[in-house]
Amino acid sequence: MSRIYESDAWQTLKERADKANRPHLRELFTADPNRFEKMSLRVQNILLDYSKNLIDDETLNDLLDLANEAKVDDWRRRMFQGDRINITEDRAVLHTALRNRTNTPVYVDGKNVMPAVNNELARIKKFVNQVRRGEWRGYSGKRITDVVNLGIGGSDLGPRMVTQALKPYADDRIRVHFVSNVDGVEIANTLRPLNPERVLFVVASKTFTTSETMTNAHTARNWLMSSAFDERAVAKHFIAVSSNKEAIKAFGISAENSFQMWDWVGGRFSLWSAIGLPIALYLGFSQFEELLTGAHEMDIHFRDEPLEQNAPVLMALISIWNSTFLGYQSQAILPYNWPLARFSAYLQQAEMESNGKSVNHKGEVVPHTTGSIIWGQLGIDGQHAFYQYLHQSNTIVPADFIGSVESSTPVPGHHENLMANFFAQTEALMNGITAEEVKEDLRKQGLDADEIERLVPHKIHSGNRPTNTLLLQRLDPRTLGALIALYEHKIFVQGVIWNICSFDQWGVELGKTLAKKILPVLTGKIENAGHDSSTSNLIRHFQEQRILLSQQQPDRIDKENRHD
Repeated sequence: MSRIYESDAWQTLKERADKANRPHLRELFTADPNRFEKMSLRVQNILLDYSKNLIDDETLNDLLDLANEAKVDDWRRRMFQGDRINITEDRAVLHTALRNRTNTPVYVDGKNVMPAVNNELARIKKFVNQVRRGEWRGYSGKRITDVVNLGIGGSDLGPRMVTQALKPYADDRIRVHFVSNVDGVEIANTLRPLNPERVLFVVASKTFTTSETMTNAHTARNWLMSSAFDERAVAKHFIAVSSNKEAIKAFGISAENSFQMWDWVGGRFSLWSAIGLPIALYLGFSQFEELLTGAHEMDIHFRDEPLEQNAPVLMALISIWNSTFLGYQSQAILPYNWPLARFSAYLQQAEMESNGKSVNHKGEVVPHTTGSIIWGQLGIDGQHAFYQYLHQSNTIVPADFIGSVESSTPVPGHHENLMANFFAQTEALMNGITAEEVKEDLRKQGLDADEIERLVPHKIHSGNRPTNTLLLQRLDPRTLGALIALYEHKIFVQGVIWNICSFDQWGVELGKTLAKKILPVLTGKIENAGHDSSTSNLIRHFQEQRILLSQQQPDRIDKENRHD
C-alpha cells in the first residue's frame, strides 16, 4: 500500500513504541531462557544473533505483519524476475543476475540477460588472466605490476573495500591502487612512486562523463604521455568500464578494451560486474568467482526462505523498528576484523544513497524517517574513540558487531584478545551496570561511603542498547560475498516497507549540476553572478586569494632558492 503508515500493523507498532515502560533487555533474557535460540539463525557461514534488540515475540510478529502489509513477498519476486521496480528511472534492478551461478534465465522486457552477463564474465576472465600471466604488456614491453582504479562512489567503494578485506587471499603479482577524489593530492600521491611503463588504469564510469573520474583520467593520461610520447600507448595502459562507446573511443581506448555496464545495475550494487575488475586482477578470477558464489547463495536464501526465517528481512525489520518507531537516528557498523576496515564506509553509501528519501512512490511526502545515519569503524579502534558515547550518552545508537571465529591471518594470542572484546561489548551494551552493582564493586575496592556516593552516578551504565551480532566462520571470498548481499537485501526490504525508491539518487545530482555552473566562474570563463550572497562572496574571496597567492609565489620560490 502506498501509505504504509496508515496500515493497522504500522499503528500497532507505533502504539508499542510509545509505551513508557517497555521491559529492559535484562528482563527479556530473564523471562525467556531460550531467547537466543528463538532469535538467531545461521545462513551459510554467518551466524546472525538479533536477540539483543528491544523486541519481544509480539513486536516481531507485528513487524512481520508490516512486511506482509507492504507486500515484501511480491516485491522480492518482482525484483528477481526483472520487473522495472526502479520506478523513477524506469529500470529493472538486477545486480542479482550478475552473480547468478545457476545460470537460470533472467528476463528484462522478454529478453534473457544471462548470455550477455556470461559473455562479459568470460571477457573479464580472459583479460584478468592475460594481465596476471604477463601476456598483456605496456607500451615498452614490460609486464603490468600496478593497477590504478579511477572511479567514484560505487565504482570505488565496493572494489576498494573488497580488495582490502581479501588481501590475505592475494598474491604479489598485481598491486591495486584507488583514486576517487578530484583533489589532486590523491592522484599525485598515488602516481608518484609508480612506473608508467608498468601501470594499467581502469576508468570506471557508466557514462564516461563523471566529472571527478574523468578529471583524474585525463591527468593519468597526461602522466602516461609524459613518459610514452605516443598516443598509441593509451590503448596499452587504459581500459574502460562504461556504456558510452563514443566517449571511450575519443579518449583513445579501443572497443576490445572496454567492458559493459547495464542500466539495470546501480553503481552501489555493481562490484559484481566489470566494476569488480580490480578485485579480479588483484585476487585472480577464481577468487572473484567465489565472491559471486557467496552472494548468489545469499540471494537464494533471501528469495526462497519465509520472512520469519529470512536474515535480510529480519535485519530490515529490526532496523525499521529502531529507526522509524523508536526514533534512533543512526546505526553503527563495527567490524572486529581488520580487513573489514572499509566496510562501514561501503555500507554508508549502500544504505544512505538508497534510502535517504522523503517521498513515496507516488511522490507524496512521508511523515516518518526512512533510513539511518550509517557510520562506524573498526571495533577495537572505536572502543578508544566513541564507545563512551555508545555506552553512556543520552543518545541510543543501535550497532551491528561483525566478527569471525577464525582469523584470516592467525597470530598467536591476538584473535582471542580481539574476540574477548567483541563479546564483552555487546554484553555491556545490553546489560549495563546498575547503581547497586557499581556500589558493590567500589566497596570491594575499599572505598569509603562518601567516595562511593560521589562516584556512583558517573559509573552507572543504563544498558538496554540494541545490537546485532554477525559471527562469521572466517572472512573468505565466499563469506564476504554473502555478507555484502545480506546487507543489499536488507536495504531493499527497508525501501519496500517504506514504499520509497531505493535505486535512484537524485540527491547526488543537484550539487553536481551546480558545480558544473560554478567551475567556469572559478576558471574565469564567465562572471560570478546568479548566486546567493553567501556563495557569491565565498567565490569572490577564493578568486581574490588565488590571485594574491599567485603574485606571492615567485617571491616565495626566490626566497627558498636563496636559502638553499
